[in-house]
Amino acid sequence: MEHLQAIVIGGVDCHLEQHHAVALDAHGQRLGDHAFPTTRQGYQHLLTWLQHFGQVQSVGVESTGSYGAGLTRFLLGAGVHVLEVNQVHRSLRRRRGKTDALDAEGAARQVLSGEATGLPKDTTGSVEAIRQLRLVRASAVKARTAALAQLGELIATAPAELREHLTTKPRASVRARVKTCARSRVDLLQLDQPRQAAKLALRSVSRRILALDAEISTFDEHLTNLVRTVAPRTRALLGVGNITAAQLLLTAGQNAQRIHTEAAFAHLCGTAPVPASSGKTNRHRLNIGGDRQANAALYLIAVCRLRYCERTRAYAARRTAEGHSKREILRCLKRYIARELFHALRADLAASAHP
Repeated sequence: MEHLQAIVIGGVDCHLEQHHAVALDAHGQRLGDHAFPTTRQGYQHLLTWLQHFGQVQSVGVESTGSYGAGLTRFLLGAGVHVLEVNQVHRSLRRRRGKTDALDAEGAARQVLSGEATGLPKDTTGSVEAIRQLRLVRASAVKARTAALAQLGELIATAPAELREHLTTKPRASVRARVKTCARSRVDLLQLDQPRQAAKLALRSVSRRILALDAEISTFDEHLTNLVRTVAPRTRALLGVGNITAAQLLLTAGQNAQRIHTEAAFAHLCGTAPVPASSGKTNRHRLNIGGDRQANAALYLIAVCRLRYCERTRAYAARRTAEGHSKREILRCLKRYIARELFHALRADLAASAHP
C-alpha cells in the first residue's frame, strides 16, 4: 500500500502562456493543482512539483503537438513517461463544467484509467525539420495562389487598352503575363489616372508572385534533400514525390514505432473502414476521420499508379468488371498503398535513427 500511495499520475492542460497541472495518486485522489509558466524554468518547477508528491509514473499532456510541444520535449528528456490526451470526456465536462484545472484532471484520469495510450510524436529529429519547412512552403503556395487570382481580376477590370495589350496572345501562359506585368513602367506623377494605377497594381502583384516562386523553389530544394536522406525507400516507390513523402513522414512521426501495425497506420490516414453494425445489420462505413492530408497524399499516389502502373490498371479493370465504381476502387487502392508505405516508412525511420 505504501508503494501504491507513492505513485503519482499527472495531467496537464496546455496553453500559450501557462500550463495547468493536476496530480493524482494511484487511487484517483486529487493531490493538488498548480499553474506554471511556459518557460524552461516553469517546466522544471512543474516536474519538481509533481515529484514532491511521490514517484511520477505517467503524465497526460493535451496538445502535445502545439502548445504542449515544449513541455513534452522537456518531460521526455527527463525520462518521464508522457501520454497524449486528445480530449476530455464530454460527460465530465457537462457535469462539472470547464476550467483549466478540470481539463488537467480529466487528462490525468484518462491516464489513470488506461484510456489514454497514445505516445506523443518525437519532435527532436529530421521529421520535425521537414514539418517546419513544409509548413512555410504551404503558406507560400497559398499566398501565390491568392496573388495569381488577384492578378487575373486586375487584368479583367483594367482599362481596355491595357487589358488588350496583356491579352493580345490568348494562349500566352500565365507566367508570361506575370513577367510582362512585372516589367511595367509606371508614371508615379499620374497615379490619379486609372491606367497608371492599374499598371502599378499589376506590377506589384506580379513581383510578389515572382518572389513567392523563388521562395517556393528554395524550400523545394531543401525538402528534396531532407526527404531523400530520411526516406530513400519511401521516395523510391512509384507515385511518391518529395512533398507526398514529406506529408507521410509527418503523419508517421519520427518515432513511427508508436504505430504498432499497418492497420493502425491505415486508420490514422483515414483509409480503414469503420464497423457500423447493429443488431442484424452487419456493415462498415467509410472512415471520414484521421489525417486528411495523409489521405489526400494516398489519393494522389493511387491516381498516379492508375495511369502509370500496369499492375494497378489490371486490378482496376478486374474490379470494374466485378461492378465496382471508380470511387470504390480508389478506396481499396489507398488501403493497399497505406500497407506498403507503412513498412517503407518504418524501415526508413529506423535506419535514420540508427545510421
